Amino acid sequence: MTEENHVVDLNELKTMLQLTSDKHNALLNLIIKNTEQALRFKLGLAQKDEFPSELGFVSLEVCVRRYNRISNEGMASYSQEGQSITFSSSDFDDFESDINTWREQNGKNVKSLGKVHFINPYRGGSRAVRP
Repeated sequence: MTEENHVVDLNELKTMLQLTSDKHNALLNLIIKNTEQALRFKLGLAQKDEFPSELGFVSLEVCVRRYNRISNEGMASYSQEGQSITFSSSDFDDFESDINTWREQNGKNVKSLGKVHFINPYRGGSRAVRP
């Protein structure tokens, strides 16, 4: 997937993070790629499916959170001199209702174990040989 295909624009992400140099571009592009892959999975989208632009804000916000969490990954909470930092278990938790609403509106909430076919042995038109 090339940079042009991403829903999150690198320059918009840098603006949100107040970054002015290109020093972190490789890291930011990786965060964008991983965030969009995770959201595609949560939305039930195949790689060939077009990404819903109306959920682009979710990707951008999660990218910001992931960048801000660097070197604090996995930390549930931290306190020092009256300052407390807590991370939720998933960066997408705050957007769960938006994701679920999109899935419902787009028929992605259907859970199926496959198809089943029933055959009626009593229906007419049987090809069995009759005496």
